[in-house]
Amino acid sequence: MSSVLAAGSADAPPGRSFREAWLISLGHALTHWYPATFYLLLPIIGNELGLTFSQIGLIMTCQYLAGAVANVPGGVLVDTVGRKGLLMAVSLFWVGFPYLLMSFTHSYLLLLACVVMVGIGNSLWHPTAIPTLAQRFPARKGLVLSLHGMGGNVGDALAPLVVGTLLAWLSWREVVVLNVMPGLLMSALLLLFLGTLRLGGRKSDAPAAGEAAPQSLVEYGRGLRELLRNRGLVLLSTSGAFRSMTQNALLTFLPLYLARELGYSPVLVGAAMFALQAAGLAASPVAGHLSDRWGRRSVMLASMSMTALVLLLMALAGRSPMFVGVVALLGFFLYAIRPVLQAWLLEQTPKNMGGSSIGILFGAQSLGASVAPLIGGMIADRHGLGATFFFLAGTIVCANLFILWMPGRAAVRA
Repeated sequence: MSSVLAAGSADAPPGRSFREAWLISLGHALTHWYPATFYLLLPIIGNELGLTFSQIGLIMTCQYLAGAVANVPGGVLVDTVGRKGLLMAVSLFWVGFPYLLMSFTHSYLLLLACVVMVGIGNSLWHPTAIPTLAQRFPARKGLVLSLHGMGGNVGDALAPLVVGTLLAWLSWREVVVLNVMPGLLMSALLLLFLGTLRLGGRKSDAPAAGEAAPQSLVEYGRGLRELLRNRGLVLLSTSGAFRSMTQNALLTFLPLYLARELGYSPVLVGAAMFALQAAGLAASPVAGHLSDRWGRRSVMLASMSMTALVLLLMALAGRSPMFVGVVALLGFFLYAIRPVLQAWLLEQTPKNMGGSSIGILFGAQSLGASVAPLIGGMIADRHGLGATFFFLAGTIVCANLFILWMPGRAAVRA
């Protein structure tokens, strides 16, 4: 992995630009830290409020449905207003603060309102951060976006491990209150170092060479009409929606399966979720680097095919000791393709519509993520938690089909 990181450093702009990339990746870690914490708390909250699997699934459905609605307006803000540093700071605060509000509620409806706020806040991050990094490192999109993805994996991996340990000593409400502090600190750092960062990536109004500048609403409207007719955008966003169905239903029901079917303590559930994310952390830069060299299609097809196979192994493994090992293997393949998908999408769409392109992708992914937990909950209520893994294998196979229909070569746009 060190050679991969060295390659990224060689391609980096001098000095501050690369430090900003690492800061953005660290902020990305915290946007994932909070949802990863909540997945671990769901079994405890469900028991306290007496929720069914379908009601638990509806919680995540509301969060991601809100994100699906808010992602496209988020992309509009990025492409027309700029001020990316400010938008990232606002997004991170907006993701973390509703979890603090949850500590004061005993109502299912208020809990749903809080997760809706989380979904809206999360919609600002990716349309802002991903085009910024891709435009700064045009020859190494896959690698740089994989480093950004690694930040998300770090948050996903460490949160269940840390929070699972804290739950051995504190109530879930006390944990949520403590949990808001890192996000507030990181929001302040983003404002301090990136608060005046505009769409072009510089503090002046003139963008750097090769980067897109803010545009008027009239110009944006013309670009949006062309964007919505883009075949690559439609296929990749639809594939991303099915992949997101797999990922988010898995994150919702895997902790429930480990806690209720296998009898794991919160510490062991956290360790298992850490294994899932740690494997993804290792896979992400490798997949990004290989996609820069071998092409996006081959890496995505291989990763998603292996994901489907591993999900079937999980369904067949049942209560055997090999289950957690299979979970780690799943994480390696499931999370490898996130930066590859994002890099491919940005190559298929105009540069000055990067925020909207990512907004549409994440809107589609949020829509898929909103449906899957509810469907998975209904399947679990009717057929048992183990049956959800067969459903997830089917969704990742569907994601693969749309990749097969993609044009043979990436159409890089100016």
